[in-house]
Amino acid sequence: MTASETTVTPEATVTSTVTAALALGDDALVLSHRLGETIGHAPVLEEEVALANIALDLLGQARVLLSMAGDEDELAYLREERAFTNLQLVEQPGGDFAHIIARQLYFSTYQHLLYAELAAGDGPFAPLAAKAVKEVAYHRDHARQWTLRLGDGTDVSHERMQRACQALWRFTGEMFRPVDGLDVDREALEADWLAAVEDVLREATLTVPEGPRTGAWAAGAGREGLHTESFGRMLAEMQHLHRSHPGASW
Repeated sequence: MTASETTVTPEATVTSTVTAALALGDDALVLSHRLGETIGHAPVLEEEVALANIALDLLGQARVLLSMAGDEDELAYLREERAFTNLQLVEQPGGDFAHIIARQLYFSTYQHLLYAELAAGDGPFAPLAAKAVKEVAYHRDHARQWTLRLGDGTDVSHERMQRACQALWRFTGEMFRPVDGLDVDREALEADWLAAVEDVLREATLTVPEGPRTGAWAAGAGREGLHTESFGRMLAEMQHLHRSHPGASW
């Protein structure tokens, strides 16, 4: 059989779908939890509500995606750290509010472009993407408005926003690595992402960060199950109740 005659078996298609569903579902689940950690620490009351709403949107996406791969509760609460395939970007702790916004700007811009492409197709993720792309458009615009507000604000807010954008820049290249089961144009997606993010940063009077986004000096092996130091602590907190009371319901 020649390469052109090679066919994809149903089993391979199912496996690819599960791989992609886990990757996208873990992204949404982990960022949802990270955003939940910030509730009670936002600079203004209105932002408490906004961050909670974004977290809930992402949690809803995670439930659908993880359900495509298995039991959503078991996948969320009983897997070990190395079994999670989320991007390293989304697991980065918030800390400074500027880091929360930079993380959201980078990820939501990517997620909006990805879901728009998936929604236009007829693959297994098209129904979810068609709904989620509207939610993510709000997430992206919310992060953009705060980036403009902080970047073009006071000297202090400008410096902190610039520092956050630079610190997280090295995690962004991983978003555009191939994922089995996601049939998208990665190069075009990355080019559109760079153009969109650079436009926001320049409008916010921020300098586009320097440094590698791919290669040996860039971060990002979350898709392979390798995570940063803070992820283990976050996972222990997220899974504690379920593991402490297995089978409990209320």
